[in-house]
Formats: sequence, C-alpha cells, structure tokens
Amino acid sequence: MSVNRPENISPTGIPVKKDAFVIIIRTEWNDQILTALESGSRKVLDDNQVNYEVITIPGAFEISFAIKNHYENAKKKPDAYIALGCVLRGDTPHFEYVCQAVTNGVLQLNLLLPVPTIFGVLTVDTQLQAEERIGGKHGHKGEEAAITALKMMALVDANIQ
Repeated sequence: MSVNRPENISPTGIPVKKDAFVIIIRTEWNDQILTALESGSRKVLDDNQVNYEVITIPGAFEISFAIKNHYENAKKKPDAYIALGCVLRGDTPHFEYVCQAVTNGVLQLNLLLPVPTIFGVLTVDTQLQAEERIGGKHGHKGEEAAITALKMMALVDANIQ
C-alpha cells in the first residue's frame, strides 16, 4: 500500500514519516487474544496510514529470534517491530521462564537493532486478565503497542535529522 500524506502529522498528532513501515510479529498461542491484539495494532497503523506486514510465529519464546532473523534478512528494513503475544500462567514455572526470556529478548533487540521493538506481550495469570487488556478496563494493549511504535519511530526520525 502506498501512502500519500500531505503532512507528516498523523491523526494521533504523532509525526509519522512518509512510507513508514512496521512489522508485526504475532504468536499462534492464545489465538483469540492475539487476533484482538493484532486487530488493535492494525487499526492504529491503518488510521495513521502506516504500511505494515504481519508475521505469525509459534510462540512467545521465539519472538526475539524471529525479529532478529527478519531484520538481518529483510530486503526492506522496517522502521519498527511490534511483538505481540500472550503468556498465561499455568501450574509450572514455565510461565516465569518464558516471560523472563521474552522480556530480556526484546530488551536485547532494542539495544542491538537500529529500530525499536515494541513489547506488546501480555503476561497474565488468567484469561479474564488477558481479555481486560484487549478493550476492557485496562485499555487495548494492541492499540497501545502501535501508538508506542509511532512515538518511537518519531523519536528515531528526530534523532536522525
């Protein structure tokens, strides 16, 4: 999709460079929640006329590898990545291991790559808590992740000029 924007200010008031491009990395696990997170991110990016592509991967643990591998091999480098996932607590310590690994992985990507990686991974105890974060009393974390991507791209763009 090509974008023709008379100015670089988006409907949110955030500057968006012409031809901005974002990669959304989303997991397969907890598909109902992930579909809602992705829809929220897509809505914000569409409203702000930002081009994007969605890549689906198996689980949250694989997010860091998928983003690093994509960046290293992409013909068209994105201006940001949005990592979307949902890790629900279970009866074993697996929850803590996965959450810590994903958090550290996204941190490392933000230090390693020249483009921001936005943490849109829900780490919740229950299905209800996840649902409250896709349009419930805790807002919409998919939309918030996309807004954060816009803000971080504007920050990077301002630092380049």
